[in-house]
Amino acid sequence: MCGISGILNLRDKASISPDKLRVISFALNHRGPDEAGAYLDDYIGLAQSRLSIIDLSGGSQPIHNEDKSLWIIFNGEIFNYPELREDLIKCGHKFYTLTDTEVILHLYEEKNEKCLDELNGQFAFAIWDSKNRELFLARDRVGILPLFFKLENEKFYFASELKAIFAVANESPDFDPIGFEQIFTFWTNLPGDTPFKDYKEVPPAHFLKINFEGKFTLKPYWQLQFKKENEIKDLPIREITDRASELLTDAVRIRLRADVPVGSYLSGGLDSSGLTAIVKKKFNNELRTFGISFEEESFDESSFQKIMVNHLRTNHSEVIAKNSDIGKYFSDIIYFGERPVFRTAPAPLYLLSKKVREEKFKVVLTGEGADEIFGGYNIFKEAKIRKFWSNNPESKLRSKLLKKLYPYIFKDKRLFNTLEAFFKLGIDEPDNPFFSHIVRWMNNSKLRNFFSDDFREQIKDYNAIDEFLLTLPDDFDSWETLAKAQYLEITTFMSGYLLSSQGDRMAMGNSVELRVPYLDHRLIEFMSTVPAKYKIFGLNEKYILKKVFNDLLPKEILYRAKNPYRAPIRNSFFADKNFHLTDILSEEKLIQAGVFNPSKVKLLLQKAEKSDSLSELDNMALAGIISTQLLFEHFISVKKSISAKNHNFKVFFDQRTKN
Repeated sequence: MCGISGILNLRDKASISPDKLRVISFALNHRGPDEAGAYLDDYIGLAQSRLSIIDLSGGSQPIHNEDKSLWIIFNGEIFNYPELREDLIKCGHKFYTLTDTEVILHLYEEKNEKCLDELNGQFAFAIWDSKNRELFLARDRVGILPLFFKLENEKFYFASELKAIFAVANESPDFDPIGFEQIFTFWTNLPGDTPFKDYKEVPPAHFLKINFEGKFTLKPYWQLQFKKENEIKDLPIREITDRASELLTDAVRIRLRADVPVGSYLSGGLDSSGLTAIVKKKFNNELRTFGISFEEESFDESSFQKIMVNHLRTNHSEVIAKNSDIGKYFSDIIYFGERPVFRTAPAPLYLLSKKVREEKFKVVLTGEGADEIFGGYNIFKEAKIRKFWSNNPESKLRSKLLKKLYPYIFKDKRLFNTLEAFFKLGIDEPDNPFFSHIVRWMNNSKLRNFFSDDFREQIKDYNAIDEFLLTLPDDFDSWETLAKAQYLEITTFMSGYLLSSQGDRMAMGNSVELRVPYLDHRLIEFMSTVPAKYKIFGLNEKYILKKVFNDLLPKEILYRAKNPYRAPIRNSFFADKNFHLTDILSEEKLIQAGVFNPSKVKLLLQKAEKSDSLSELDNMALAGIISTQLLFEHFISVKKSISAKNHNFKVFFDQRTKN
């Protein structure tokens, strides 16, 4: 993967200096440390920082077509590029590299934006049409890779990460209260928004066109779609399992295409274990695997990793996540992630990618997406139970089914009534489009009690949930309860948090590319047609996926209880003596940032100091407030000047008019 960036003049030609391109490119150097390249003409400047994975010696970017009228910079991988290349050669296209990048360019030349329908991959790219003076940006279907933009003073800026635009834009960034209202509801922004005013993200499955005259178009090219409940075909379970297995195996096969070794994350859970087993047994007998263990026993699952390592005999490396390490690297994960977070879970994943890079690997497979696509999360089972419960809301027996999901919580009889009331929220509105998620979102919204009065005043009557409602597909109400829940989870949490704050950003912070076979669009589209009763059979989650892996995995892995991936929060911040918590959360700095009420934060900090453990909500608040303050320090409080004097472009295409 790589970092891409650019600056387009609007309406008036103006000089874009090569030095500015160096700065915007250097800000993304962690995404592509192998080499950099640039293109410059009278209208636009393009820059790319490359992590070389395919055609190591000949794939320098930007890349052009035969007559040099089209230029591309690309971040990501197109996994079906060999097949597409063969078809394009038959159509008369001539190639001068062996890259997937050049395949995209010729496919665009052939089909314009319709080229996106044929791409199987994870991508964000920009194509400049120098004849028509038009810029084309596109992002993959589920948002595996990021792409941001900003319009400012007759210029259009874009980049893989916001920090690159911050480095060259004239105006300093500022927090967007509306963006924070979204984050403190969904844990992330709604598609297209960011935490910063006037900075936008190309939503997943969208393309953007903007020309020199300023004509702007942003359109979807793909839609996550589920069948209406009365249109779902009830295929035999064996047929469903065979087809899912076939698609997943092929998704893994094409994601092993690279000119460098490909490793695999191995947590000991079903998803990563199954992927690793497919690779090891069908494609690569010398597989390298990487996993995390935790200092705190309650978070550690290394025993399951050992079962899988012994079962598959992989060459395995492990990184131990100590509480002090999580605190030590928390500032780094906010710098790379560019959003507030309510968990410390990204930090161990940052440590893991660091280990991968130290072992000289650039590419790993990972199991993200399996829970969303195959029906693995407890929130999906909650929705199923609560829907059943809604038919008889006064039943004391139906609510007890929740004990099967959270036996460790419901052990405390004193808490039972409180938890029952928590999950009963919205039970009288089973047809509410947000029935599956409203409990969590309303609970998250309590975090907004920490907002300052001024910040609340700027938010006014805006409601993030109401805005999300306006974006739902027209036939959403006719979907099964599980399908609705999957859509909500994929559109918000997966794309905006899981694939970003815990995914691409943590890996690329150490120049590592993640590949996610479960998010092959063919598999997504097929599983969207499978009846809910087979995804969650009774309360048995990922029923189809377990059948796919039945002959590949040990029973201890196949039938183990699902545990969500988590990391310590309160203890991580207090374990690292060099983590200056009182300074980060000082009254002066809280007032300067303007987001939170200092008195309320002080009370939270006092509670955290006095107790070895905090409630779930207080832990979330602590992480959210700390990460917001760090975000302010990194990008707003001080305008950081980036020196890129020694950042040289390996290739530089200067197409400016010579005077």
